[in-house]
Amino acid sequence: MVNSRLSLKRFLEIVPGGLSWGIIVGLIFLSFFFPVFSAVIIISFDFYWIIRTVYLTTLLVMAHQRIFRQRNEDWLERCMRLPPEAGFSELYQLVIFPVYNEGLEVLRPSLEALAASRYPRDKIIVIMAFEERSSYARDNALILEEKFGGIFGSYLSTFHPDGLPGEARTKGANATWAAKSARELLDARKIRYQQVVVSCFDADTCVDKEYFGCLSYHFLTAEKRHQASYQPMPVYNNNIWQAPSFARLVEISSSFCQMIESVRLEKFVTFSSHSMSFKTLVEINYWPVDMISDDSVIYWKSYLYYNGDYRVVPLYVTVSLDAAYSGNIWRTMVVQYKQKRRWAWGVENFPFVVEGFIRNKNISLLNKVRRSFHLLESHVTWAVWAVILVVIGPLPIFFGGAFFSQMAIAYNLPRIAGLLFRFTLLTSLTWIFLSWTILPPRPKGISWFKHVLLVLEWVFVPFIILIIGSAPALDAQTRLMLARYMEFNPTLKGNKVL
Repeated sequence: MVNSRLSLKRFLEIVPGGLSWGIIVGLIFLSFFFPVFSAVIIISFDFYWIIRTVYLTTLLVMAHQRIFRQRNEDWLERCMRLPPEAGFSELYQLVIFPVYNEGLEVLRPSLEALAASRYPRDKIIVIMAFEERSSYARDNALILEEKFGGIFGSYLSTFHPDGLPGEARTKGANATWAAKSARELLDARKIRYQQVVVSCFDADTCVDKEYFGCLSYHFLTAEKRHQASYQPMPVYNNNIWQAPSFARLVEISSSFCQMIESVRLEKFVTFSSHSMSFKTLVEINYWPVDMISDDSVIYWKSYLYYNGDYRVVPLYVTVSLDAAYSGNIWRTMVVQYKQKRRWAWGVENFPFVVEGFIRNKNISLLNKVRRSFHLLESHVTWAVWAVILVVIGPLPIFFGGAFFSQMAIAYNLPRIAGLLFRFTLLTSLTWIFLSWTILPPRPKGISWFKHVLLVLEWVFVPFIILIIGSAPALDAQTRLMLARYMEFNPTLKGNKVL
């Protein structure tokens, strides 16, 4: 039985990478031996990508409008207008910051943003979750406790031991250790778990002042409030003006992708900083302690626990994080590549989810097939789309020979590719405009020329597509396919490890 389970898991780990490489190798083979057939597939894919670009840009505009409609909303006032039975006066916000080697220059702004929130501080419980193996953990904990310890309703520093049985060195293991400590604190204060909303934030997360009001309102008014996660919109604005163009473009695109996903509720999954009911977190046995993609796996654990009756509620309020970059452009590319590869390692969710679906007899077959397909399709598309558009697209012309070059399809192939390129530039104008609107005010000391640069830098998008498009996803899927499992590597942001 154990061997059959392992065999199934290995098969499922091979599927995403096998499909991605099969598509790439298959199209290269067709381009060499059957260029006409390959050209038809590539042209069809180009048209599909044009339609997809229109669709995704439309969703981005919708999400952007929702953020701007709600940005001046007084969420705390709306919470106070709720009927007493909604329970706002008894609601607590538990905030966990898993910390690895982040310095005080990262942690202080996160706590200062928390203190500047309009939510009642006596109803905020903060846990700074340090790793015991970090040499600066206890010193930093003491400094932060001295400054912030008396500001909130409760403030606790925890130190996650290294090398616990069954654990890997992941953020989820640290967050789980902190959540168990929080449970002891809540029990001692006789606070019921259903009265607590827990937010697991990256160490550099700076919340909007209205975040907890928005979160509380949606939690208290949601149908089946304990069967939902609550996802804010991440923007990488903490150091966006200081970041080089390459990093800035990649991070803005990442923010836009999350905004787009927030409108596609059937595919929306928790990402990075997120919130949920503490009652639910305890019932599903916390975050995974041996998986890198803990922020998305926690959604799938909940989905399986509630037999498919679980969802993600989008919060159109932002949380700001650091853009990942280093001292020069080449190191920045490496940092960005490693970060995106770690995100792409979310492909490990596919075997986890499918195995869970096989064991769970209470989720309908239709939902199992639909959600499995969405998960697989998103990762495979991520791995192959840039390769098809940029690398494989011209191959039929190169390999087709004189006979192919005289055919109408050979004449049309580069023109359709050019149409796709021009269309992409046109949609980029929309993305450029929207990127301006989510930027924070330009700090003192930053030249006004940066505004001009913010437009000109978009000409590097094709280069970025090559580096940060399909490559990280294909890398992650290949590692999973070959059982070369990744370890959790914190991201270097600026000159700091995060």
